[in-house]
Amino acid sequence: MLARFSNVLLKEELKQEAVREVISKVIRFDIPSEGISLKNGTVYLDIKPIYKSEILLKRDRIDELLRQALNKENPYDIR
Repeated sequence: MLARFSNVLLKEELKQEAVREVISKVIRFDIPSEGISLKNGTVYLDIKPIYKSEILLKRDRIDELLRQALNKENPYDIR
């Protein structure tokens, strides 16, 4: 039973890392893993507002790359 939960946690960590890599690639700034959390299909960012603004401006490109990286299991909202 614990193995099942560890697989779920591992999958979430992989999604979080994929989101971090895509966003960092698009905005050309390395975002720490601690600054990103996923909940109910939403990406929550705990970063400086200037980086959030740039992410929101480039949202279409980020969504496109997330669909490719996560095989259409991408979060639907970024906050």
